[in-house]
Amino acid sequence: MSYPMILITLIVWALFMWAQFVTRLEPTSANSGANFGVTAVMVLAVLALASFITIQVSVDERFVRVKFGYGLFRKRFLLSEIKSAKVVKSPWYYGWGIHYWLWPQMWIYSISGLDAVEIVLKNEAVYRIGSDEVEKLEAAMTRSIT
Repeated sequence: MSYPMILITLIVWALFMWAQFVTRLEPTSANSGANFGVTAVMVLAVLALASFITIQVSVDERFVRVKFGYGLFRKRFLLSEIKSAKVVKSPWYYGWGIHYWLWPQMWIYSISGLDAVEIVLKNEAVYRIGSDEVEKLEAAMTRSIT
């Protein structure tokens, strides 16, 4: 669980509630339709932020599955396509979330911390998956791909 992400989500939610309160103080007019649009954007932003509070990584007989929060963002890897998996420590500037890093070229899936398992696929694509239990994750992947 990412406590910084929980804090950020709560702060954004509080700012949105303040904005709602301020807009509701304004008298109703012909342009009130914008209030619905602002509310919709606020709700979508909070839901998107909330989806990055937890990450769940599972290994079964065919796939490694990565799921953020309630499953809005997910990825799966075929075990038969994984060439190697190893524990790595990412530098702080690699950041968190889901994003592509240009050098070295890789996809990063992480919510907090610096520990990750680096997966190299047979097509040479590289992925880093953050976890609090990197040793267990690496062991499960290594068992499944050999």
